[in-house]
Amino acid sequence: MQHRLRKAAAAAITLGGLAAGVAGCGNGGQTGNAGTSGNGTAAGQQNITLWDIQTGDLQKAIQSMVDDFNQSQSNIHATVQFFENDPYKQKLQVAMGSHSAPDIFFGWGGGILKSYIDARDVYDLTDALNKDPQWKNKFLPSVMSAVTFDGHIYGIPNNYVQPVFFFYNKKLFDQYGLQPPKTWDDLLHCVQVLKQHGVIPIALAGKDKWPDLMYEEYLVDRIGGPQVFDNIVAGKPDAWSDPAVLKANEMIQQLVDMGAFEPGYASVGYGDGEATALVYTDKAAMQLMGSWDFSSVLTNAKSMVDNGQLGWFPFPSVPSGAGNPADVAGNPSNFYSISMDSKNKDAALTFLHDAVLSDNTVKRLIDLGQVPPVQGIEDQLKQAKYGDYMTFQYDLVKNAPHFQLSWDQALPPAEAQQLLTDLDKVFLKQMTPQQFSDDMNKYLQKQ
Repeated sequence: MQHRLRKAAAAAITLGGLAAGVAGCGNGGQTGNAGTSGNGTAAGQQNITLWDIQTGDLQKAIQSMVDDFNQSQSNIHATVQFFENDPYKQKLQVAMGSHSAPDIFFGWGGGILKSYIDARDVYDLTDALNKDPQWKNKFLPSVMSAVTFDGHIYGIPNNYVQPVFFFYNKKLFDQYGLQPPKTWDDLLHCVQVLKQHGVIPIALAGKDKWPDLMYEEYLVDRIGGPQVFDNIVAGKPDAWSDPAVLKANEMIQQLVDMGAFEPGYASVGYGDGEATALVYTDKAAMQLMGSWDFSSVLTNAKSMVDNGQLGWFPFPSVPSGAGNPADVAGNPSNFYSISMDSKNKDAALTFLHDAVLSDNTVKRLIDLGQVPPVQGIEDQLKQAKYGDYMTFQYDLVKNAPHFQLSWDQALPPAEAQQLLTDLDKVFLKQMTPQQFSDDMNKYLQKQ
C-alpha cells in the first residue's frame, strides 16, 4: 500500500504508550561501510553488512540484535546501516544494478523482490531452510508466501505482522444494539442501522487511495479465493475480468450507494489522522485498516483503549464465496534477503539463522507492542500489555490458510499504480466494474 502505509504501519507501541520509532521513515543515521563486504582484516574474520530502515525504538532493537550476534561470534562481524524509506529503495535499486549490494538487505517481498530475483540478484535460501526444518518451521507459514516464488524461498521475516481488519467503536455498537458482523449481510445490516441513526457507518481515507484497496483484496479473496489474484500476478490474459473481481467491485459500489462512508470521503486522509479520528470521536463506527491503527488511537484517544471501547473483528465472510473466510490481507512482515553480490554468503546465512528473530529479539519486539511471526509465543503475548489485541493479531495470522500481501506491493509498479487510480474511480462511481476490468487488463504483465 505504498510508502505512506509503510510509514504508518510501523508505529511501535511500548508498554507505557508509543515507541518513538516508525519503520518506513528514518533519521538517515548510518554506521559502517556501504557496499559488498569482503573478507575481514583480522585473520579468518568475515565482515557482513546489513541494510535496514527501522527508526526509534525499533532501530534500537535491530542494533541490539546485531550486537548480540557479534558478541556470540568469534570470526563473523556484522554491521548494520539504517536509511530512510524512500531513499533506501532507490539506493538498493542502484546497488543491485551496479553489483555493489550489501550482504543482507531489508525488503517487503512481493513484486519488488521478484524483480531482483528475476535479475538473479537474490540468493536462494530454500536448501538452507530445508536442511534445518527447525529453522524453516520457526515462522508462521502464512507469512512466507510473500518471499516464496515457484517453490523457492528468498527471504525470512525480520520483524512483525501487519494484518488488515476492522476496528470498531464499541460504544456506538452497544448504543444501537449491534454485534461485530460475521458475514457480508451482517455488515450491510450494521451500515443500514447506523445510517438510520445519523452515524457514519465506516470511516474511509479515500484521499490516500490505498485504503480502498483493502476492500478489493478481501472481497476478491472471499468471493473467488487466492487463485484469482495469483492469475493476475501471473499475467494471464483477461485475469482482471474474473467474475470475482467484477462481483467485488459491484459490492464496493453497493456500500457506496448505501452511504456506508463519510460524506466527502475522497478528500479524507489517513496519514493526517482524519479517518481514524472519526472513530474515536464517535462520529464513525468502523474503519477497515491495518494493525498499526491501534497505535493511532492509543496516541490520540488512549482512554478509548483503556476503557475497552475499541474493538476489532476480521473481515466478514461472503456467502457462497469460494475463498476461505480465515484468509488475511495486509503486510505479512518485512524480510531480510541475501544478495548474490555477497562474498560471505555462509556468514550471512549464519546471521539469518542465529540472529534474526532470536529469542531476545522476539522479546524486545513484544515489549514494543509488536507481534513477531514466530511459532509458540502465545504465552508471551498474553502476558504483554494490550495482550488481548496482540493475541487477536497473532491468532488471525497463525490460523490464516493464506496471507495476501498488499496488491500494490505484490504487483509491478506500473500495474499497481493504475490499480489505485482505477479503483478510486470505482469508489467514486466514475467507472463501472466492467470498465475497471477492461482497463486493468491492459496493464497485465506476464511473469
